[in-house]
This record gives sequence, C-alpha cells and structure tokens, in this order.
Amino acid sequence: MHTRPTLSWTPAEDLPPGSTDLEPVADALRTGGVLVLSGAGISTESGIPDYRGVDGSLSRHTPMTYQDFTADARARRRYWARSHLGWHTFGRARPNTGHRAVAAFARHGLLSGVITQNVDGLHQAAGSEDVVELHGSLSRVVCLSCGTFSPRRELARRLEAANAGFAPVAAGINPDGDADLTDEQVGDFRAVPCAHCGGILKPDVVFFGEAVPPQRVEHCRELVREAASLLVLGSSLTVMSGLRFVRQAAQAGKPVLIVNMDPTRGDRHALTRVSLPLGAALTTVAARLGIPGPAQA
Repeated sequence: MHTRPTLSWTPAEDLPPGSTDLEPVADALRTGGVLVLSGAGISTESGIPDYRGVDGSLSRHTPMTYQDFTADARARRRYWARSHLGWHTFGRARPNTGHRAVAAFARHGLLSGVITQNVDGLHQAAGSEDVVELHGSLSRVVCLSCGTFSPRRELARRLEAANAGFAPVAAGINPDGDADLTDEQVGDFRAVPCAHCGGILKPDVVFFGEAVPPQRVEHCRELVREAASLLVLGSSLTVMSGLRFVRQAAQAGKPVLIVNMDPTRGDRHALTRVSLPLGAALTTVAARLGIPGPAQA
C-alpha cells in the first residue's frame, strides 16, 4: 500500500515570528558565497500560484502522485488533459523582479549557486546560469520505457493534433502546471505514447511521492558544503526534498536566512525569517548593495 506524500504541516506555537529587517540578508550577500534555495513563492508574482499560501492551490487541489500516474491509465489521461491546458499558461509566464534579482546577485559574484524546487524555468529565463532544478522541468518529457527525452513543445503539438478543439476553461492553474478541470471537462481527452517505443510519457519532473534522483541530491549537498550561507526564497520547506538542505546547513554552522511571507518548517534552523513580499524585498536588498534595480537588470 502506498502512503500519501506530506502536503502540509502544522507550525509549532514556539516558532519565531517573521521579521521585516532585511539587513541580515544584505550582510550575507555582502560576504558572498550565498547558496539560494527557491520555492514556488518566488514565482507567484509571475502569475503562477504557490501550494501553501493564503490562496495556495492545495486548498482546492491534490497534486498527482507518482504512484497514481504509473498505476492508472485514467489518472494519466486526466493528468495530461489538465497539464496540456496548464502548459499554455506556463509558456506565457515571465520572470519577475525576484528572479531578476537572483540573476543580478549571481552576475555580481555574490552567489555560489541556485537550487530551485520550481519546474517553471523562470530563473533561467531571468538570466541565472547553472541552476539545479531539484524537481525537474516541465519543459522536458521522458519515456518511462525507453528513457528517451523530448521537448515539451513537441508533445504539445502531438496532443493538439490528437485532441482538436480541446479548449475548456480552467478554474485555476497550479504550481506544477496542472490546470483545475472537472472530469466532464477532461471528457475523452487522448494521451499520446512515446513516439520512439510506444511507452508511457511523463513530464521530467519529480511527482509527489517520487524520490529526487540520488545524484542530484548529492550535488545539492555538495553545494551546501561549499556555500558560506543558505538563502531560502519563497519555500515553506514542507517537503523533505528542500528541508534537508536547511538542516544540513544549520548542522554545519552555516547561517540560514529565509524570505517567506508565512512560517516555514525550517524557521527553527534559521538566523532570521523575513516576512515580506519577495520581489520588493530583493529589490530593496539589491539597492542596499548598489546593484542596479532588478527591473533594469
């Protein structure tokens, strides 16, 4: 029997309150060697909702799990109908001031690396290089049988051809690119197989209930070991895939700084949690460091 993944947590009453003081963040960046770990909250200002905020998608939507996707053809058909529609919204999303600030910090030599839990590619679109996509990317598709990778835009063309006229109106879009559709809206949507072997296609992302590839985890652990500090941007750290790096940094005596509006599962390990909107906060920090505003970066 498969267990459901951890989707939420209850903050302890003794967690420290959020701060509005950005100076610790600015100080860490002045020192350099900062490793950024970003989550869905950095992309909300680009129109992509997060999972767990006040308007988070978990209040109305349970993400697809790896177990359901691989075991149930109907679940895969439902997923691809919803994801195909959501992909168009992701394709229109553009980097915001938060993404551009991270790219500007990197260009000025203040960062040692960027790890993102997001699958939207917006850090790279903003100019960040060598981003570790912890949970993969929606821009790629992989065949579970032959292992062939292919571009998502190629799959989108095939799905459009197989489902002419499919254009329901979604109730919302989720951080994994999954649109909110009813079973009636999904209708008789047709998924397509791998063009090479006829196998099952899956987005190259880590679903809930699926493990991050071990080599990717170890690469991230090495980045934590090499960093002077860890800066968490827009992540609740609910799932262990990100929280483990916060714990690693704290155990090594490295400062952990968090910018997130709501409490996080990593607050007890942090030097500070700044409770401010990310775009405005990072723009303010950039100004304090004498870095051109992210809007012009």
